Amino acid sequence: MKLGAVTYNLLKDWDVETIIRNLEAAGFEAVELRTSHKHGVEPTLNLDERLKVKERFARSKVRLLSLGSACEFHSPDPAIRRKNIEEGKRFVDLARDTGAMGVKVRPNGFAPDISREQTIQNIGLCLRELGDYAHVRGIEIWLEVHGPETQVPPVCAAIMKATGHASVGLCWNSNATDIVQGSVRQYFELLRPWIRNVHINELANDQYPWRELFTLLRESGYDRYTLCEAQESKEPERFLRWYRALWRELNRA
Repeated sequence: MKLGAVTYNLLKDWDVETIIRNLEAAGFEAVELRTSHKHGVEPTLNLDERLKVKERFARSKVRLLSLGSACEFHSPDPAIRRKNIEEGKRFVDLARDTGAMGVKVRPNGFAPDISREQTIQNIGLCLRELGDYAHVRGIEIWLEVHGPETQVPPVCAAIMKATGHASVGLCWNSNATDIVQGSVRQYFELLRPWIRNVHINELANDQYPWRELFTLLRESGYDRYTLCEAQESKEPERFLRWYRALWRELNRA
């Protein structure tokens, strides 16, 4: 496994140069650039601007791993779902042009006016279309385990079964709802077939079984990235160094 970071929230006020400089200095190897942050890597960039982003990361020790969109597909309104699909496609194109591997999307709850089963089917159909679009462009779609009620792992498993697409997987999000009687094993094993990316957050929080998660990831053969998604700090550069030290200890067999 390798250590990276999400720009939400710790890095949200840094531009691309600052992100690369500070992550290199702290020993981080990858980044997920979330939409709306100061780095400005958005679908509005023209091709020349996209290639400059790609070239800048290629010259660094930090991989542009993924783009964190806010696209979501749970609305009962087909027009809203269509709008999010098209926005997702724009992020896929941006990922292709900037050299990223994946695009993060999310569920964000259940609509009140239709059944949960129908919402799950709606999300799955949207992800399948987006997966088709991403597949031919060499990009993966990662559904974050996210949202009130939808972050419960059995719901995300149902969404993945409804999607049924090789280019669509899950982003484990290290939520409190992962834990059953102090352990994440049950839900990790449930979601493991689809885990393509991992978000980790406050490693000093002893309410979450971090060492067990790291052990499960290693034992499962997971060899991708674990991305720090931590709260803001008044000393972000110092925090990153501290975080990497704690990550290395947890990752030690």
